[in-house]
Amino acid sequence: MYRSVESVGIKAAGPVQSLVRIVVGFLFACHGAASLFGVLGGAVGTHGGTVPLGAWPGWWAAAIQLLGGILVALGLFTRPAALVCSGSMAYAYFIVHQSTGLLPIVNNGEPAALYAWVFLLLAAFGPGPWALGRLLSVGGRQTQPAAAVDQAAANA
Repeated sequence: MYRSVESVGIKAAGPVQSLVRIVVGFLFACHGAASLFGVLGGAVGTHGGTVPLGAWPGWWAAAIQLLGGILVALGLFTRPAALVCSGSMAYAYFIVHQSTGLLPIVNNGEPAALYAWVFLLLAAFGPGPWALGRLLSVGGRQTQPAAAVDQAAANA
């Protein structure tokens, strides 16, 4: 019984990893689009408006959110894009949110903290099997999904 549950988990790991990447990338890109173009409710605190062009750090964060979110969702250059996205959210947490309280529940920094950690996870483990970069073999090489690597290690 335990063995079959484990094998189902191994088979599902890659597709679940890809689905998480797609959803998180899409949601992150929506934040960028809202801030840059005033869609989807606009930038936070602007009542449907946008952040001023080139304003630090808001406009740059929104640009990272839009471009990074799109790249991550599509699975193109996932690891570097996710690392930049993770760093931008860590910056947002420590610079913007932490000044009003230490814990995310106190300083409204839960989204920034969650995005930072999920993007770090994607940067470490890669895009999963359903990635456009795998189809195009961006960089001239294809890597194995994390589940395949774990299975190969278990068999060794």
